[in-house]
Amino acid sequence: MRSLFVRLLTSSAVVAVCSITATAWLAASSTSGAIQREQGQTLASDARINNTLLGYAARHSNWSDVAATLRDLAAQNSRRIALTTENGTLIADSATSGTPLPTKVSAVVDPLAVDVTLVPGAARDRIDPRAVGPFLLSARDRARLIKAANTYAACGRRTGQAVQVTISNAGRPLVTTTSKGGSQEPSPVPSQAPTVMAVCDATAYSTPTRTEKAALKQLNLLVRRCLKGKSAERGSVGLDFTWVSNEKRPMLPAAEPDQTISSCIVSARKEQLDPYVAPAAYLYIGSPAEATGQRIPLPSIAGAALLVLVLTVGVSIMAARRLVRPVNALTHAAQRMRDGDSSARVTVRTTGEISELATAFNEMSEHLQRMEEQRRAMVSDVSHELRTPLSNLRGWLEAAQDGVAELDPTLIASLVEEILLLQHIVDDLQELALADAGKLRLHLEPVHLGDLLDQVTTAHRGRAEAAGLTLTTEVTGDPPLTADPVRLRQAIGNLVTNSLRYTPRSGHITLSARQDGDHILIEVTDTGIGIRAEHLPHVFDRFWRVEKSRNRQTGGSGLGLAIVRNLAEAHGGTATVTSVPTVRTTFTLRLPSEQTSPIPGNG
Repeated sequence: MRSLFVRLLTSSAVVAVCSITATAWLAASSTSGAIQREQGQTLASDARINNTLLGYAARHSNWSDVAATLRDLAAQNSRRIALTTENGTLIADSATSGTPLPTKVSAVVDPLAVDVTLVPGAARDRIDPRAVGPFLLSARDRARLIKAANTYAACGRRTGQAVQVTISNAGRPLVTTTSKGGSQEPSPVPSQAPTVMAVCDATAYSTPTRTEKAALKQLNLLVRRCLKGKSAERGSVGLDFTWVSNEKRPMLPAAEPDQTISSCIVSARKEQLDPYVAPAAYLYIGSPAEATGQRIPLPSIAGAALLVLVLTVGVSIMAARRLVRPVNALTHAAQRMRDGDSSARVTVRTTGEISELATAFNEMSEHLQRMEEQRRAMVSDVSHELRTPLSNLRGWLEAAQDGVAELDPTLIASLVEEILLLQHIVDDLQELALADAGKLRLHLEPVHLGDLLDQVTTAHRGRAEAAGLTLTTEVTGDPPLTADPVRLRQAIGNLVTNSLRYTPRSGHITLSARQDGDHILIEVTDTGIGIRAEHLPHVFDRFWRVEKSRNRQTGGSGLGLAIVRNLAEAHGGTATVTSVPTVRTTFTLRLPSEQTSPIPGNG
């Protein structure tokens, strides 16, 4: 039973069992593992949510309009997000009203005391850099300074420096230049720019605005007030505009920072920024998994696994039977063909690949049957064609040998004619064999159709006149053609010979040529007896003739038109025929005017 059915069924069952086992194990052990994975996966999401809300708090003095921002964050991260005040009053919540808050606070959103667990790269003073308070430039000042900075940067680029303009959180432009070591250095004032930038004027964009001067004055007052309350005498301390414009953190330009001074600077900045930022708020971040927190019972897992197994096996059996049935039919038909039954066919009612395979098998079987019939017919036709001249030769030679007949010139001429007939048949068979093997060689060159048709007409005019026929040529224009002139004359000559044989006295045979797009049409039209419609599909078949007696008076060997078709196909063209019985018959060679590439199998 090592059949396709068993293997397919076994494979499906093994896959189902493995899948169900893995699913059950994962479901049973998912509680703790899922929580750990979720914590790792949501850490980055928590950081993004916290950072967005910190930016909102740094730019707004309260949380009154945060609801829309919070809903957008919840939708983008597929998380529940809620904000409350430090005393527990709800500020905004992405969940529906009345939904309990998560049990644990995720973070404290305070731009003046950033949570370093969610912002590892926070500054030492833990003040969010987006909190600029009174240092925020107006739209008018920002546009004016950016224009001045771009002018300064353009001047620097003309001196050969790589200059870049960036915008600070307060809206002030910062100009940076690339040093020889590849590092970037800010150049807010001319004294800090490299020497090559000394020719450029930075005053227009580096001078503090009235708003910045007032904010800096307020900050210095707060710092001095803080230091005044300290026991140690610190002397005069002041923060200049360079320190502010570069967004330095609590450190004076002195070589060694003083801890007390640094502490006062930090407290002064927080005191100054406090009215401009939102108050601290508790951030709650939840998830659907945390909201449900339910485990799947093991009996339910086992029942679902058993149901999936049963369904998989059942579907596999049905699919395997439907697949194996046509395969068995194909196997039996192939065995019948092996035993010599060329009529073996397969009936398949399915669709898809198996149906395509069955259709291909039936087409192959029909083709082999036709080929076998043609082979038998060809053997019979060849033997019939060769028997008559060979019998004539043998009879006359035996008569001459017995002294009954005399080998006079007339008899010798008759014997030579029979030998030439045999040679003609053998040559035709050789031509067809070369064409079938793809070894029919063509020697392509430009052909003047007018001259070629005249040559064919001249070669057959004597026979046409003897039969009382008119042979003419008609060439429209001078159509260009690249072909083998010898093979083309042979094909057209075979067509003319066929027309001479079947056209009664006083008839007309016309050879014509004309351009038709990218092709050349060569037509041989006669006013002969014509061909009935049911015979037209067989005209170019080998050894086919309407008159089955194969009388030499009514037809040739039946190979001439087959050779015409093979020569046309060797040139990349076609040979066709149309006929109206007793009125007109037209054979048409349709050839490409230019041979763009060698025809396969031809030289």
